[in-house]
Amino acid sequence: MSTDRLSLIFSALADPTRRAILARLSEGEATVNELAEPFDISLPAVSRHLKVLENAGLISRSRNAQWRSSKLEAEPLREATEWMDKYRRFWDASFIRLDAHLRKIQHDSKDPGAKQ
Repeated sequence: MSTDRLSLIFSALADPTRRAILARLSEGEATVNELAEPFDISLPAVSRHLKVLENAGLISRSRNAQWRSSKLEAEPLREATEWMDKYRRFWDASFIRLDAHLRKIQHDSKDPGAKQ
């Protein structure tokens, strides 16, 4: 996966309105009007958010008669999660080392004769 794609995904996820739209779409397909209901923004603004999500590959849009619905596409979220998982493993290992160090310090402070 190219860095550009990751940049598009993370940029799309950076906005709380777009994250809320994705959360709603995780429950099933929805039209622009349905997606706009909880927000105090215009339909064109919601459509712009949908375009950003679509460009990032996070949603797909289809047309059925006069209705245009949006659907969550989870693959880009998996790709972003895999990228972040490398850093989670790094932090987990760092915390394990820190925990071991703190336990050693605690043990050494209880045993004043311990070699420092």
